[in-house]
Amino acid sequence: MPRFVILEHDHPFLHWDLMLEMGNALRTWRLAAPPALEAAVAAEPLGDHRMLYLNYEGPVSRGRGHVRRWDSGSYDGFFASEGQVEFRLEGARVRGHVRIVGTTAPLELTLTVRGTP
Repeated sequence: MPRFVILEHDHPFLHWDLMLEMGNALRTWRLAAPPALEAAVAAEPLGDHRMLYLNYEGPVSRGRGHVRRWDSGSYDGFFASEGQVEFRLEGARVRGHVRIVGTTAPLELTLTVRGTP
């Protein structure tokens, strides 16, 4: 199964990067807050990131702050249609269905989670 990671990133302001392994890159969204049970979170699509971030924690090059792993695991059921992306995460903190809706930033990410994120 393909992998995902959620990184806490402190630059240029505190946010969380949700990254999905897709081929040789990580499809990435910036989240305004960490995923929470049944809560909508503002999300912004970012450019693809390098695969090294699946396992990396530490300083980001060119003075772009630091990243720390908030959660990681696998995902499946990726489905994209006009204005919506859906998939299922299986991580240590986050387990459940994710829906990202919208065509312009900020998008809305909603996560249905089993247990406490």
